[in-house]
Amino acid sequence: MRTRVKICCIRSVEEAELAVRHGADALGLVGAMPSGPGVIDDHTIAVIAAVVPPPVAAFLLTSETTADAIAAHRTRTGVSTVQIVSPIPPAEAARLVKLMPETRRVQVIHVEGADAIELISEYASLVHAFLLDSGRPRAATPVLGGTGRTHDWRVSAAFVAASPLPVFLAGGLTPENVGHAIRTVRPFGVDVCSGVRADNGKLDSVKLWAFMRAVAAADSRVALPTR
Repeated sequence: MRTRVKICCIRSVEEAELAVRHGADALGLVGAMPSGPGVIDDHTIAVIAAVVPPPVAAFLLTSETTADAIAAHRTRTGVSTVQIVSPIPPAEAARLVKLMPETRRVQVIHVEGADAIELISEYASLVHAFLLDSGRPRAATPVLGGTGRTHDWRVSAAFVAASPLPVFLAGGLTPENVGHAIRTVRPFGVDVCSGVRADNGKLDSVKLWAFMRAVAAADSRVALPTR
């Protein structure tokens, strides 16, 4: 199965169009965060989301932690998918199902240790997919994405093997390491921000092309599971 690619930290319509031309399956639009790159205001998110062509998905990265606030954030921006970057209480996730039954919901799990796998059972019935990242949500200033750091892919591989839902892999991915990441973790999709950007922070077409090429090459080398 082809590995899906989500290009995150999209900041403008022009960046969105560039990512789509290179074959992105999804775009990440970053709302207000306590830290990290790529934050844009809700109006800009709504403008970009409105021009994203199907079947490309527009993901809203929201740091809100209550169902009401997440649903309101989604309404303001008009996205098709919400990516919940904080570990919210399962009761709030359950309420979100009722508030946004038609909106796709992705729960971020920050892989700080093997105990990340234990969170599968808490959220699997309440969301549509997981995304594994390298944040530190319990830090004095929470880090909820855009770290440019990898985490222990052995834990990620075990998470993917145990999850009944699709799993995206994020955290420090680049054109140089994404192939190894795919072969090691076998995720449904990969998510990249800083790894395809120039030193000035702009989306780089050369790095983007190299990333997409590396993903395609890795897919051709991943053996199909035996029955």
